[in-house]
Amino acid sequence: MSIDRRNAPRLVRDIAHARAGDKGNTSNVSVWAYAPEDFALLERSLTAERLKRAFPTLMRGKIERYVLPHLHGLNFVMHDALEGGVNRSLNLDSHGKSWSYLILGLELEPEEERKR
Repeated sequence: MSIDRRNAPRLVRDIAHARAGDKGNTSNVSVWAYAPEDFALLERSLTAERLKRAFPTLMRGKIERYVLPHLHGLNFVMHDALEGGVNRSLNLDSHGKSWSYLILGLELEPEEERKR
C-alpha cells in the first residue's frame, strides 16, 4: 500500500541529496539539488538559523553556511555538533552522517516562513 503524499509537505529529500563528514567535534554536511531549477527553493529553505531552530539541543555550536550556486549546493559546517567527537562521545551514532538524514527530513519552506 502506498502513501498518498499529494497534500503532504515537500521535504528537502524530495529535491536534494546530501553527503556528510566529520572531524573531531565538527560536522560537515553538503546538500545538493538534484535539478538546477530547485536550487533557489533549497537555498531559501535551508539556512544556518533554520538548522539551529530545528535542532536546538543537538546543534549547540556555531553553524556556517557556504552557498555553491555554480554546483547547486549548500555546505554546512557545524561546530560542537558531535558531543566531543566520535571517539569521545558515549552516543551510539555521533558521526556526521546522522545530520544529513535529519536535514533531508526537514520541510521545504515551512509554514512559519511562508507567512513572513
